[in-house]
Amino acid sequence: MKVNKKVILVLAPHTDDGELGCGASIAKFCEEGDDVYYVAFSICSRSLPAGMNPQTLAIEVSNATKVLGVKKENLILFDFDVRRFKEFRQDILEELIKLKAKLNPDIVFVPSPTDIHQDHQVISEEGLRSFKNCSILGYEMPWNNVSFNTRSFIKLEEKYIQKKVASLLEYKSQEHRTYLNDEFIRSLATIRGVQIGCKYAEAFEVIRWII
Repeated sequence: MKVNKKVILVLAPHTDDGELGCGASIAKFCEEGDDVYYVAFSICSRSLPAGMNPQTLAIEVSNATKVLGVKKENLILFDFDVRRFKEFRQDILEELIKLKAKLNPDIVFVPSPTDIHQDHQVISEEGLRSFKNCSILGYEMPWNNVSFNTRSFIKLEEKYIQKKVASLLEYKSQEHRTYLNDEFIRSLATIRGVQIGCKYAEAFEVIRWII
């Protein structure tokens, strides 16, 4: 059993955001014995094409996080309406406060404060409000970030990149997304690795760091 096991909390506005932003790091934390919780605030059931199972993304995120090593009981799903999180800001805040009381995490991952997606902004802002006494890192999603300060890095091995890619392949309903491909995932991890002198890495903004 790992000594000084950490509680890691990943806040994903929508299913797949957590895997895209820090999936390889999640795989590393899980393998090293840390207790990783993944919370998605929307399974986008009302945004799926007509005729598609409304639970499609709930199933896909369950499969994807399992690939990364997240325990089934550590996956928590909500279904706030996509692009309407600002209307439900107080409800989201209350759920986050409950999570803080229940989990008391050591590190919380949220979307970068510079993320321009309206739902991502709410989770980033309310995440800071709820977990201001915890260390908080902002993950990058280059297609949404107008800027990104690479202040923190997690070194990664090939096996963790493989798991990140494999987890994203579980999102069959999202295959049309340009960023859901092996080449993009590997190239970004390579760039971040070059910045710190290793093969692969994921980069994060330091929003709050408590020692």
